[in-house]
Amino acid sequence: MANPFRTDVRRASTALLGALLFLASASARAQTAPTPLEDNRTITLGYIGIAYELGGIIDPTLQPGGTSSARPNWFTFAPHASQAGGKGMYGAALARHFINAARLQPSASLTGALDRLGLSGVVRLRLQDLSLQLISQGLTVDAAAALSVMTSALNVEALGDVRTLLATASRMGALYWSAPGVAPLDKVEVIVITLERTLHEGNLAIYNDIGGSARLYLDWRAGTTGPITPARVLTEFTLADAHGAEAQQAYAWAVAHAEDSPRPTRMDLLFPGMHWKSLLVAAFALYEDARLAPTPARRDALVAMGTNFVAWREQRDQAQPVFTPAGSPTDEVSRAAVLQILTPLLMTDFGTVRWTYADYAYAQPDRDGNPLTSPPSEYSWADFWDRWNGILFAFDKAYARPTELWVMPEPLTDPLG
Repeated sequence: MANPFRTDVRRASTALLGALLFLASASARAQTAPTPLEDNRTITLGYIGIAYELGGIIDPTLQPGGTSSARPNWFTFAPHASQAGGKGMYGAALARHFINAARLQPSASLTGALDRLGLSGVVRLRLQDLSLQLISQGLTVDAAAALSVMTSALNVEALGDVRTLLATASRMGALYWSAPGVAPLDKVEVIVITLERTLHEGNLAIYNDIGGSARLYLDWRAGTTGPITPARVLTEFTLADAHGAEAQQAYAWAVAHAEDSPRPTRMDLLFPGMHWKSLLVAAFALYEDARLAPTPARRDALVAMGTNFVAWREQRDQAQPVFTPAGSPTDEVSRAAVLQILTPLLMTDFGTVRWTYADYAYAQPDRDGNPLTSPPSEYSWADFWDRWNGILFAFDKAYARPTELWVMPEPLTDPLG
């Protein structure tokens, strides 16, 4: 069956390309620095390589391009999560390209704007609904279409819940009117740039820190003679700012509690004052311990604890400062506000296992008890706890179908590449 996302974005890219060839003279910038989507492609490919190397430690039968029935570790999830961020950047890129085309030739109608984007099917229907809501708030046709297409690579089916549609449109409209700029497309472009930067900076920060730490670990392991044991990892492998005693404490606690139910997840309460880089060292030791585990159940329990250690480091120390920075550039709107708008539409395909934030939200008790508000609109990806609990929900869903995560994503390419 054809992938509707790929079909629609391919059409959108083709439809916009002809109108944007005049921008070829600006390509000198792209020659000196990669675009966010080019960086995302590099990062996704890098994670795929690490996933197979580290996955092969836990399950020595795993071969590049193959699958494993062992519980996925954090680095098995990482390529899919990077791809999901890339889809958000793809939507931002399409919006920017649409804005540039609309500056040259404004759309005569919403139908004309959607035709220009080359969208069809459910995606077109949902974006039409969203655009109409935005137009009713005073946005021009092209401003509404540009904001809507920014979401085109996300779970726009969530807008089928009219409560989610109305909340999303209301928040988008409020952000639009608060954005700097006078011309409608200038205001929209600020929002699009904010989204693109947020996702790009988060992608880079996580990969440089955690991906870089994994590469250091794999290089250390390859250059170490003799059997690799958890004890050797804890005493011989080091990362900047990690403390050996802290790593050993976290590792010992995890070994003792790996099979607790529910699995412990509050690292701030378990290890107050600990430098979170120490958790990465402990996680690598846990992955080594999983390789030596006497049973698959014990192996999987150790993997899950190590993955939670890495995910905590990822979300608390790398993503959070990007999502809620101390100050915002004058050419941005609130990053937290942008992420709140998109939260109900978030999704990640972990191989063939699809996770959506809407599924997570609908599975939780109704936060405000108000039937007029949809559960997905009551959360924000910018809030650490909303994000953390949603990620843990995704982990548990994927753990039930471990081999399917090894269907690795096809890295995205820039629509003008």
